[in-house]
Amino acid sequence: MSTPSTGQEILNTASKLRWDVGSNIHDSLMEALYADAARIADKAVTRAGEQPRFDLDRTIDRLVTSRWAGFPIMLGLLALVMWLTIAGANVPSSLLASLLLDQVHPALRNVAAVLHFPWWLSGLLIDGMYLAMAWVVSVMLPPMAIFFPLFTLAEDFGYLPRVAFNLDRFFKKAGAHGKQALTMSMGYGCNAAGVVSARVIDSPRERLIAIIPTNFAICNGRWPTQILIATIFIGSLAAPHWAGLVSAAAVVGIVLMGIGFTFLVSWVLSRTWLKGEASAFSLELPPYRPPRILQTIYTSLIDRTLIVLWRAVIFAVPAGAVIWLISNIKVGQPSVAEHLIQWFDPVALFIGLNGVILLAYIIAIPANEIVIPTVLMLTVLNTKMAGLGSGAGVMFELDSIDATANVLRAGGWTVLTGVNLMIFSLLHNPCSTTIYTIYKETRSAKWTTVATLMPVALGILVCFLVAQLWRAL
Repeated sequence: MSTPSTGQEILNTASKLRWDVGSNIHDSLMEALYADAARIADKAVTRAGEQPRFDLDRTIDRLVTSRWAGFPIMLGLLALVMWLTIAGANVPSSLLASLLLDQVHPALRNVAAVLHFPWWLSGLLIDGMYLAMAWVVSVMLPPMAIFFPLFTLAEDFGYLPRVAFNLDRFFKKAGAHGKQALTMSMGYGCNAAGVVSARVIDSPRERLIAIIPTNFAICNGRWPTQILIATIFIGSLAAPHWAGLVSAAAVVGIVLMGIGFTFLVSWVLSRTWLKGEASAFSLELPPYRPPRILQTIYTSLIDRTLIVLWRAVIFAVPAGAVIWLISNIKVGQPSVAEHLIQWFDPVALFIGLNGVILLAYIIAIPANEIVIPTVLMLTVLNTKMAGLGSGAGVMFELDSIDATANVLRAGGWTVLTGVNLMIFSLLHNPCSTTIYTIYKETRSAKWTTVATLMPVALGILVCFLVAQLWRAL
């Protein structure tokens, strides 16, 4: 008959078990580490007498990070994404515009008439606030719903770190962080999203350098303006069969100008107000992997598209009210808007623009999407054109490019006006959504003011120089 174990015997047995188990776990871990090391060595090292093994990731990387092929591939993919965004958004944008502008807007005016709303209340709520919201939704939602998922798919696939790798040496020369390439790329969908994406940069100094020039990436709200003006004023200078190509080249030129100003402003900031040592940047190139399409679409629509759209709508509604009010409140015979256009005209014409453009960019600061409808409305109001639009303060667009061109030329627009509008559309203050996002990310009124006013100053300066050169030639 066995005797009960003493406490010491129990402790000794437990210690022996722990040692055996720990030893086994340690041996298993070491075996796994050696197996991983051998697997990595087999991929990376070609031994004497062996044929090099084919590795798909390495083969793709040799191509997309090549000094000669990397940048053409990068620009080609960016152009493809932009083309898919613009071309793909045309139909849903038209459907939304037809619903919100052609059907809901008249229905709301009929409801207001039935309820005997005063004309000023109906105009303020429906022709001002509702129309601004409708323009923003119809113009902004479809492109973002296409661009953000495409951008996220490229990120999930593993291509975006390769973009950062290609551009790292350029940003390093500008005193910025290599990851700024990612924030700049995101800015082409929405500048506010580009500002938020700067969180991937750990250094506060370099994060500021990335945030401030975000506005130089043409966002979804500015693409329609660039394409329309390039088609009317630049494409028309070429033979009909070359017009589309010339217009596209002009827009690409503006995009490249924006990239150039991003490097220039980053370089100036890193050597003046934001001096400091560049942080170490160890860039890991993750393996390529199939993107999770459904999860990507859901995340992009909820976390990026709808949140950014909601912010834009919040700022656009009061802008619509302001647009309607200044167009309908009269001081003497002319409206406030007409007085402002006359005051702005001398300075605006001097720099190759006009008073309508400056006023449109001031009152349409909440959203770039309403610039062209506001320009058309103000042009008709200022020139007293008959048979166009639905009244003072009612934003509108025309069905054809030729009709739009006729209105703008009747308002005194020239090729110089069109060229400088494209430049000013690139170099002007961020929209209010982006300004608000910059303040939320930086918590600094000073840097928010710099990020807001610096592009305007550059825009005025560049437009002035172009106008002087144009007139000298």
